[in-house]
Amino acid sequence: MKNIKTDVLVIGAGPSGCVASAYLQANNIDVLVVEKSKFPRFVIGESLLPRCMDHFEEVGLLDCLKAEGFEVKSGARFIKGNKVCDFEFDKKFSPGWDWTWQVPRADFDHALTNELQRKGVSIYFEHEVVDVEFYKDGSSKTSLKDRNGVITVVEAKFVIDSSGHGRVLPRLLGLDKPSKIPKHSSLFTHVKDLRRPSSLEGTRITFDVINKDVWLWVIPFSNGITSLGLVGPTDYFEDFKGTTTEKLQQLMALSDFYNPRFKDIEYEFEPKMIKNISKSVTKLYGNGFALTGNSAEFLDPVFSSGVTFATESGLLAAKLAAKEITGEKVNWETDYKDYILSGVTVFSTYVSEWYTGNLQKIFFYDKISPSVKAQICSVLAGYVWDTTNPFVKNHHRLVKTLSKVIDLETEGNTD
Repeated sequence: MKNIKTDVLVIGAGPSGCVASAYLQANNIDVLVVEKSKFPRFVIGESLLPRCMDHFEEVGLLDCLKAEGFEVKSGARFIKGNKVCDFEFDKKFSPGWDWTWQVPRADFDHALTNELQRKGVSIYFEHEVVDVEFYKDGSSKTSLKDRNGVITVVEAKFVIDSSGHGRVLPRLLGLDKPSKIPKHSSLFTHVKDLRRPSSLEGTRITFDVINKDVWLWVIPFSNGITSLGLVGPTDYFEDFKGTTTEKLQQLMALSDFYNPRFKDIEYEFEPKMIKNISKSVTKLYGNGFALTGNSAEFLDPVFSSGVTFATESGLLAAKLAAKEITGEKVNWETDYKDYILSGVTVFSTYVSEWYTGNLQKIFFYDKISPSVKAQICSVLAGYVWDTTNPFVKNHHRLVKTLSKVIDLETEGNTD
């Protein structure tokens, strides 16, 4: 057994952990990253939002990503029957980036960790966190086990948990709690997109609404592979029999728009299922630690918010941890928890109103005003902390109100 000392231990080498550790390293805070997997490795969460580009740029990770040639995402398309709703990020209300990427996460995350190591950040791959003990002063001892069973103990002044779906500290400290978002599951795979149109139609990320509660994602990558996934109520999938491949084939047949494009194309891997996607925790921080990204809150993937929340929270946690380590007073309740949850709450409203049908009604209403669409587009671009946007500031009532207005206008047209 060996012992290591560091200022900050970052658990997880995904986008959240990479942004956090890049910031710390650039600000002369000693940081160690530990990652259970060996990179490159498959992970879901392949559609980014423009907001996260601010984070990559701030910590010096943007150029290494640009060099990879990932598929540019300039907007998003929603389809329901014969109705199509396109959002263009350059027409959003809030200032900021008007494009981002659609990425195979194995390649994307590997590019990030390669750049971190080039900058001098230590990353321990294939090291699993098996135990952690926090002390009154916020310091901690974390036990790691490598693939050979060798234990390493890391003494740190602060721990940032960016472990994503692994949710290391919530699991070890008993911080998990049920999400308020309805229980949904996803079934997904990759395919070689042999019939991909050469136009924007072929490369734009699309959400195809099968019914109010069930939708299909189609995320094309620049390497000719496309990610396909169905999301719906957990018990919905029980109506489809057979292997996960057979289930996904049956589900794909429900899409009039995409079934011809992907019919009879062999899946790159046996479709995977994640049950009861949305997760929550009892608290986002504690004495000596902070939870970021999916290790804190994971929402339904309908608006691709995962990576953006991961990088937003990872960068903020790193900034506050650096202040604390250098002797500055930090109010984690207001500066971290309240801020992060304000964005989570906005997106939670949009997810919930998607499944009530109110937001779908707005998306597919052909008389929606350009100004309202621009404000909603800003939310879909990840700018959910811009309180100058009415659809952020008054998110809890505006979606419902607009849906009722559409009902009245529709009834009036019918009469």
